[in-house]
Amino acid sequence: MERATTLIDLPAGPVEYRLEERGPRVALMLHGGHMRAALPLGEEVFADAGCTVLAVSRPGYGRTPLATGAAPDRFADALRDLCGRLGITSLTAVVGQSAGGPTALTLAARHPDLVERLILQSAVGLLPWPDRRTRVGAGIVFRPRVEPVTWALLHTLMRRAPGLGLRLLLPDLTRRSVTELLSALTTAQRAMLLELFGQMRAGAGFANDVRTMTAPHHLDALTAQAARLRQPTLVIAARDDGSVSYAHAQSLSNAIPNARLITSTAPSHMIWLGDDYPDIAATITAFLTRQPH
Repeated sequence: MERATTLIDLPAGPVEYRLEERGPRVALMLHGGHMRAALPLGEEVFADAGCTVLAVSRPGYGRTPLATGAAPDRFADALRDLCGRLGITSLTAVVGQSAGGPTALTLAARHPDLVERLILQSAVGLLPWPDRRTRVGAGIVFRPRVEPVTWALLHTLMRRAPGLGLRLLLPDLTRRSVTELLSALTTAQRAMLLELFGQMRAGAGFANDVRTMTAPHHLDALTAQAARLRQPTLVIAARDDGSVSYAHAQSLSNAIPNARLITSTAPSHMIWLGDDYPDIAATITAFLTRQPH
């Protein structure tokens, strides 16, 4: 699953990215927590539509340091510079997944001349996130000196005791019972999750996400930016998401003037594993070709 990436020095600092060129249309991927540019997730629909995929590691993840822009507005400006350096003058879509949602929204609001469309998938919205239990837990297991050990243990579990590893991680992703969720997974889906979880890392990024997205001034700024958005926007979320509640999607669709909310039947945060994802993918493909107003 892991793919080669490039590190570029920008005025704001280093940014790790992966560029897979296919055509003139470009989709920028902003992944969520514990993810980085080297790990593709949910990109197939854009590749199948002939889009060039530009994936970046957000600050604190992969090889992008926090100093490049710990706050979404600073990193949004760095992304503008990155596109300029790569000769990209227009982004067909900016895709914000989970904790990558606020940066995607901020980029669209701050640089409307660059961003044509916005797609938010299981995205953190205009409400405090995460909940208190997750904040407390993250403060323990993702402290700088503890985080490498935490993920090393989880990676070992995924290899040696995959069933136990999934049972440890899946409760944070679903509102359903883990037994029900595991029984619904196909062999391919189970293998995909094991590979993905076996390569994730938090770095300094997840702790920064938690600090940023619970700050009142961040929520106020994000709400104001959402109201200014004029790009067509898709907000996609599942009611059974146990990581980012469905209320976040509702907050986004209510605040963004030109937003459409699509409710996934996926049994967890991972909308790509829902039975209705082929229909959602078709909607995304049509959205990518629709003329933006």
